[in-house]
Amino acid sequence: MWKRFFSNIGALIGVAILVTVIAVALLAPVIYPQGPWQMVQRPFLPPFTVDGLPLGTDTLGRDVAAQLAYGARVSLLVGLVSTIVALLIGVPLGAAAGFYGNMVDEGAMRFTEFFQTIPNFALAIVLVAIFQPSLASITLAIAIVSWPPVARLVRAEVMSVRKREFVDAARVAGLTPRRILIAQVLPNTVSPIIVMASLMVATAILLESSLSFLGLGDPNAMSWGYMIGAARTVIRSAWWLSFIPGVAIVVTVLALNLIGEGLNDALNPHLARKARA
Repeated sequence: MWKRFFSNIGALIGVAILVTVIAVALLAPVIYPQGPWQMVQRPFLPPFTVDGLPLGTDTLGRDVAAQLAYGARVSLLVGLVSTIVALLIGVPLGAAAGFYGNMVDEGAMRFTEFFQTIPNFALAIVLVAIFQPSLASITLAIAIVSWPPVARLVRAEVMSVRKREFVDAARVAGLTPRRILIAQVLPNTVSPIIVMASLMVATAILLESSLSFLGLGDPNAMSWGYMIGAARTVIRSAWWLSFIPGVAIVVTVLALNLIGEGLNDALNPHLARKARA
């Protein structure tokens, strides 16, 4: 699997970009100990015009590079944690629905469809507005709108796996249904879940940026969406203030999508058999 993954040029590019973004996020307090909120120069300095300020300053004279580095921390944290929470909700629910069927399946899928009837972004806005904007509420809101596709994917995979011979053999051996589900069925559904999780992180970053752009982000945390939203009123006179964080979002989301496609190619058994043939 790893050989197939690392032979994918797009996936390698995605990994290199993501590693760079993670490194910048982790080293942000070391590189910019003054933080992203401190005024360091006069406002509206263009990029590459002052030594020590490679990306210029914003409307209040704050270092744009520092804001970008600290914004990476928020975007990656929200994307990763919200994806984990969504998986913790969607995987057990979808697994139970697909394995036990009948009333369990009906109840779980009707519950899932209830969340899917409301547009994700609209529901996220309502949830953040109710809980008050903070990193915790934003993460929870994104997780709540992200788990239904996970549940449906896991349900479909479990329904396919439970009909295979090794599951019948486990039943004959006397294993309990719960033991069969956890030890035999779920491990065989990991591949599509991993691929979907990588794409969910990218979607979560976009959602967090959109919420911050609308003023629903954590007021105490610098994020890429906040940077774009704060600079939208001066986009004609200081275009770089919106352009730079926008490029950061596009590049990071593109990297995660490239990694997801690489994982899909590497974990897809049909592609593996075709390569062996």
